[in-house]
Amino acid sequence: VSVLTTLERRFNLQSADVGVIASSFEIGNLALILFVSYFGARGHRPRLIGCGGIVMALGALLSALPEFLTHQYEYESGEIRWGAEGRDVCAANGSTSDEGPDPDLICRNRTATNMMYLLLIGAQVLLGIGATPVQPLGVSYIDDHVRRKDSSLYIGILFTMLVFGPACGFILGSFCTKIYVDAVFIDTSKLDITPDDPRWIGAWWGGFLLCGALLFFSSLPMFGFPQSLPPRPEHAGESEQAMLPERDYERPKPSNGVLRHALDGESSTTCFQQLRVIPKVTKHLLSNPVFTCIILAACMEIAVVAGFAAFLGKYLEQQFNLTTSSANQLLGMTAIPCACLGIFLGGLLVKKLSLSALGAIRMAMLVNLVSTACYVSFLFLGCDTGPVAGVTVPYGNNSTPTSSLDPYSPCNNNCECQTDSFTPVCGADGVTYLSACFAGCSST
Repeated sequence: VSVLTTLERRFNLQSADVGVIASSFEIGNLALILFVSYFGARGHRPRLIGCGGIVMALGALLSALPEFLTHQYEYESGEIRWGAEGRDVCAANGSTSDEGPDPDLICRNRTATNMMYLLLIGAQVLLGIGATPVQPLGVSYIDDHVRRKDSSLYIGILFTMLVFGPACGFILGSFCTKIYVDAVFIDTSKLDITPDDPRWIGAWWGGFLLCGALLFFSSLPMFGFPQSLPPRPEHAGESEQAMLPERDYERPKPSNGVLRHALDGESSTTCFQQLRVIPKVTKHLLSNPVFTCIILAACMEIAVVAGFAAFLGKYLEQQFNLTTSSANQLLGMTAIPCACLGIFLGGLLVKKLSLSALGAIRMAMLVNLVSTACYVSFLFLGCDTGPVAGVTVPYGNNSTPTSSLDPYSPCNNNCECQTDSFTPVCGADGVTYLSACFAGCSST
């Protein structure tokens, strides 16, 4: 998320494109989560988690690959598509002899961009697939092998780390975007732009390489854990009320957390027979109204948070004129620690107030109502969109009807302006123009 706007500029992508890249992680995760959680409980859980970590490391390395497969970034004036000098100033005096883009060059650039786009999507899908075993199998492995009263502490630490991770990611993204994108290939001391320049592209790929290495080395110890640790004696005296009633295909779980059903007794059980049980088990789960409501609530909450987190950085950059690095710092140091604080305070209040399950749900409803009210207030906060010539107001601010709005007007018809990039300038009349060319500027 911290490098989405950088990817937009580097590979000429749109917001919809980076939205697809960001959601590809969940696509890979959703494709396998049901099968991994169902069949994984019967296998060697630590090794599955280790294999998932190695797949994630591969996905992270593939995410950085476009930097080394595509051409170096060049930021000369007017470079954006075909290197037409002076493309952002008016050419009415014949100051440029450019006849327009070279079709072959545009086609090559578009093909390269499409390939990099597909590679990034594939890498994110791999990351999602690799992340699949960690949560369901990791939580059940912890739950099976620690004392019941300590279980919530260990799982709480795990989920706090899941929130703390993005904070580190934003800080890492902020650090990487301060480094020039091609710093490993060129002498950066000769650059005449700084991170504050709109043409600056940061080293978006650096975080992927570092995280890929960390994922690989942190996955190796997982292969050393046994399939099942020796059972603790205190487990025998403890009992818990299952949320789901007992059924003929579900019995109490043994020490390795495997849920058994009627088919398990048959040594000749085929994979197809086991797959046929999944819809039955899923229907059984979804027939429980409490479980279903919690799942729906989680989906709605994540839907809000995911979209908010993915594009909040871009909003901060565009609305408040922040650099990518500054927006990442702001997000990493405010939004994520607040989420950690919320998780901590939630657990503390449940413990201090001795809340039952119903009491916890009531508290969650109250907090969510306050949160929703805060979100609604955003509809009435913020700045109005400034006047943009030919887009929101006609040229010259005359009384032309809105339906005739057009970036091109008689005053810039001969300027050969291009609408493929947005490099706004503010005129002395307080109106924004799409570029200096549309404002009629003949020199820089």
